[in-house]
Amino acid sequence: MTAASTGRRSGHGNGSWNGRATTYLVLAILGLIGTWTCNIVAIATHRDYVGDWIGSGPAVLSLTVDVLVAAVAAAVFMAIESRRIGLRRGWIYIVLIPLVALAFALPLFLAMRERCLASREAAHAPAGSPRRSAG
Repeated sequence: MTAASTGRRSGHGNGSWNGRATTYLVLAILGLIGTWTCNIVAIATHRDYVGDWIGSGPAVLSLTVDVLVAAVAAAVFMAIESRRIGLRRGWIYIVLIPLVALAFALPLFLAMRERCLASREAAHAPAGSPRRSAG
């Protein structure tokens, strides 16, 4: 059954939850829970969040630089890839990086990217052809 035969529009955000998309979504949820468990503890104990992040020694500072560079690279990738594949509201994932966590925003973006790609593949598949397993 195709989107056209059911009367539904196959927009770029309506792809199926294939194996890769589901895996990325699970990682996003784990990233959200893991980071915000620590954030809530830091807030509840009135920690100096930024001070702890950059002033806790060279090992923590190394991780800080590592995450910041990865976050910038992820934001650039998200912006370029969203435009390339026609993923709507790609900017939201970039905003989620500093507001929530890179560990949440990047896998969530990858899950939605997989769904968009699956939708594009389904829309461009010849009628009657078997769909390739995307999981």
